[in-house]
Amino acid sequence: PPPPFFFHAHPAIPDPLWSRGLVDVYKRQILWIEMKTDICKKLGIEYPIFAFTHCRDVVVAVSKAGGIGVLGAVGYSPEQLKEELDWIDEKIGDYPYGVDTVIPQKYEGMDEKDPEQLLESLQKMVPDAHREFVDKLLSENGVPEAPETNGPKGGLLGWTEATAEPQIDEALKHPNVKLIANALGTPPQDMIKKIQDKGVLIGALCGKIKQAVAHKDAGLDFIIAQGGEGGGHTGEIGSIVLWPQIIDAVGELPVLAAGGVGNGRQMAAAMSMGAQGVWCGSLWLAVEEAAAQPAQKDSYLNASSEDTIRSKAWTGKPARMLKNKWTEAWENPDNPDPLPMPLQGMITFDAMRRTSMYAGSGNTQEVSFNAAGQVIGQVKQIESVKDVVYRIINEYLDSLDRLNALLPEE
Repeated sequence: PPPPFFFHAHPAIPDPLWSRGLVDVYKRQILWIEMKTDICKKLGIEYPIFAFTHCRDVVVAVSKAGGIGVLGAVGYSPEQLKEELDWIDEKIGDYPYGVDTVIPQKYEGMDEKDPEQLLESLQKMVPDAHREFVDKLLSENGVPEAPETNGPKGGLLGWTEATAEPQIDEALKHPNVKLIANALGTPPQDMIKKIQDKGVLIGALCGKIKQAVAHKDAGLDFIIAQGGEGGGHTGEIGSIVLWPQIIDAVGELPVLAAGGVGNGRQMAAAMSMGAQGVWCGSLWLAVEEAAAQPAQKDSYLNASSEDTIRSKAWTGKPARMLKNKWTEAWENPDNPDPLPMPLQGMITFDAMRRTSMYAGSGNTQEVSFNAAGQVIGQVKQIESVKDVVYRIINEYLDSLDRLNALLPEE
């Protein structure tokens, strides 16, 4: 083995990993080298942990802890996104981070490229009965009215190419943005080229093999294979079935495993199948740095894996979230059916904003949009981001120790 000073050549190894003695530190040093997958090397990160979050503080904390934070841009106007990214740039130092956008493969008005024209035409398509139904749900559960906002007009939120492209243009102005991910579908070809020409990696989520192959054929740099137990927009196939099939289907193209990753054992399972990293979202909903109000964090901490549901109630496409009176109301056949994307998001935009602002008022949590995957059942305490990252790494290493112990001795 190398001399002790070898360990000190890599200060990125966190202090908690030194606590088990020199032999264990040596094992962890070797693993640290092995964990530098191709995509880790390209991004310049220590650990293959990709953290999707809507909170800028979490982005910074994950990147500084050795993973990479990815900010969800949906809900921001380009001006608001600039403010968020400027803040991140100021706090994050030289660490990289990413931005996640939403350009669905299919949506109402997808042929319209002008945001103002698109908004005008879509507003005419929203029935008054749906708007009235939303207002009734909010008022019955004591959700206060919100002040006027300078946010995205009409609640388009970025669910379209016309509204997402300005977000991407803004993201590309920030040198520490090293990856952009699309949450729904293969991005348009001209957008892929624009991003790659800036030296930024571009990837996309998928829940089916044919979607992964389409991503590869379009020339994406990586793929996020998300099992149906994941939070937000998901398909129906479970992770342990989906991950290896997509990995096999796309060959050498890096695949990140998403859906159901909340600890190091689950990360070890994903990496053993050939994934080059894990993409986590629900894991960061209740960390110390998360911007969620206490009432919302309590909803996450008290939830079990059985408390989630895939529903079109908020965006018009199936997304996994915590069940509550809101999701039940839209499932009731006597009530209006959810509209297709982005129309549903246009009528629920104000509800998302109000339930976030007034999370602890009245029965707001009964009608809140609390996106979460089934792994939320494992989130039972508030931890710092750094502690979560280091815990995952230690659990990952312990999993490898258990597997190695099963091998016959020579």
